[in-house]
Amino acid sequence: MSKQDAIIKELNSRKAEIQKELEILFKVNMKITDWDVPETDDKEAAKLILDIMQEKIDTIRADVEAGKYDNY
Repeated sequence: MSKQDAIIKELNSRKAEIQKELEILFKVNMKITDWDVPETDDKEAAKLILDIMQEKIDTIRADVEAGKYDNY
């Protein structure tokens, strides 16, 4: 098995867990927003939270491309 195959196998075994953790992060922030701003437009809040999450994912992706995690 190649190193790439081993990485794919490992991450596939944790894919659902990683996705669930991301969903939990999203839902927790939705609840916090509802608590802090009771009259929140939930759809708008959801979009803004997703934008924040995407911004960080984009930053991490750029860091990966720049080699920041090559020897993590």
